[in-house]
Amino acid sequence: MSTNAGRLYAGDNLKLLAQLPDNSVQLIYIDPPFNTGRVQSRGAATTKRSETGSRLGFKGQRYDTVRETVLSYDDEFTDYWAFLEPRLEHAWRILNDTGTLYLHLDYREAHYAKVLLDALFGRECFLNEIIWAYDYGGKSKSRWPAKHDTILVYVKNAATYFFDSTSVDREPYMAPGLVTPEKVAKGKLPTDVWWHTIVSPTGKEKTGYPTQKPLGILRRIIQASSKPGDTVLDFFGGSGTTAVAAASLDRKFITVDQNPESIEVIKRRLAAAKVSFELVAL
Repeated sequence: MSTNAGRLYAGDNLKLLAQLPDNSVQLIYIDPPFNTGRVQSRGAATTKRSETGSRLGFKGQRYDTVRETVLSYDDEFTDYWAFLEPRLEHAWRILNDTGTLYLHLDYREAHYAKVLLDALFGRECFLNEIIWAYDYGGKSKSRWPAKHDTILVYVKNAATYFFDSTSVDREPYMAPGLVTPEKVAKGKLPTDVWWHTIVSPTGKEKTGYPTQKPLGILRRIIQASSKPGDTVLDFFGGSGTTAVAAASLDRKFITVDQNPESIEVIKRRLAAAKVSFELVAL
């Protein structure tokens, strides 16, 4: 395991994001919570960067107001986006010109977020909608059981973004009899549908953190969209999977969470993996 140093911040991620320099991070992965606990607020509008925009925003950037009615029929999502949008505006600013954002959501929010990220990043910067499919847990008999998450992938610059599929961990062929033995031995490159088990409740990877994501998912993301030595940011740190995966792949990491339980889990995981890190209180 790499001992590549990283930083773990305990506190409000918005405070940290405001402090991070422009163009300083290669890869951002976030798996944000849906339940923000904030008071509802109506009338939120979506914005898009524009040289001649009528709205003056962060660091003098100008914006056009777009899709003002998208959120008007869903108070819960209006509130969620009021929480998430300023953090994603910072994410866009912090990403360097070759950088990529991975936003991990479940099926209930993905279609809203796609429209809004198109406005924030630009439709030309939409790279992929990844479907992470798994088959575990209870199954409804009154509808098709929901057994997937969605990961929306946006790049900072559609002309210069970094992507290296050759470095990604390969996966077994689903029909190995249809390809050569050499290809079976090598494995196939993943598509935009990822079949990967969830973290087993009895497996050694399990931390007990309720929304823990598998290391295999984060390894794949980090391998494809960053290089050794690059910086990976996760500002909803959760169980620390991003930090552990980044360190194992010789990347630097910045992880933040305001939940003391999360900070303790991340500290234990990094210590167990013999990863050096700096703990900073915000």
